[in-house]
Amino acid sequence: MSEKAAKHARELLLKEYRGVLSTQSKAMPGFPFGSVVPYCLDELGRPLILISRIAQHTHNLQKDAKCSLLVGERGAEDVQAVGRLTLLAEAAPLSDPAAIEAAATRYYRYFPESRGYHQAHDFDFWVLQPVRSRYIGGFGAIHWLPEVHLANAFAGASELSMIEHMNSDHASAIAHYVELSGLPRHEPAQLVGIDSEGFHLRIGKSVHWLAFPTSCNSPGAVRQALVQLARAETWPTAEQASA
Repeated sequence: MSEKAAKHARELLLKEYRGVLSTQSKAMPGFPFGSVVPYCLDELGRPLILISRIAQHTHNLQKDAKCSLLVGERGAEDVQAVGRLTLLAEAAPLSDPAAIEAAATRYYRYFPESRGYHQAHDFDFWVLQPVRSRYIGGFGAIHWLPEVHLANAFAGASELSMIEHMNSDHASAIAHYVELSGLPRHEPAQLVGIDSEGFHLRIGKSVHWLAFPTSCNSPGAVRQALVQLARAETWPTAEQASA
């Protein structure tokens, strides 16, 4: 049961791209301080955030790295009947130039507007190292989970190559994924991330994650899954994919 719950929790973390970051207040000791932050997942599947050095939550984290990230399903009519995840973590700023460059490359794909204020203002990348998670999948489905994150086997050159190829040569396939999944079509979608369990599309300023019918353990398996989806009339289930 915990393995299934961990998968659902991880999928929620992938599907969403913003949450409530709660830190220990420096100005009001003993009180939690909540703020909304966008995030994407790094190569190890950990939340990656870009925050200003003058922000209150940054000052709080510099004093006490312990924090939590609350993520819930967007657009839910009954927030108590759907999934939500509280990720307890320790935050750490990135200092290694190579790590910062890799983080920027990934983050800019998800949030292109961040390039300007990152380069022009005092913003830094921080990673939230998960410690423990509390996942609620609806009424009565409550779990403490030691680990929900999963390393991205394709992060880096492999992922970037697949993304660039799809965006430059297969825009019609991406448009079909959008139509097939019922996502909004007000702007053309761009593929921005691929992991073993699915892929991220950016439409305007919104980010959406779509699951592969089955997990992919190689670029060849990703290609096969994307071709299958491009030819599908409905989004295939795991059972259909294995048939």
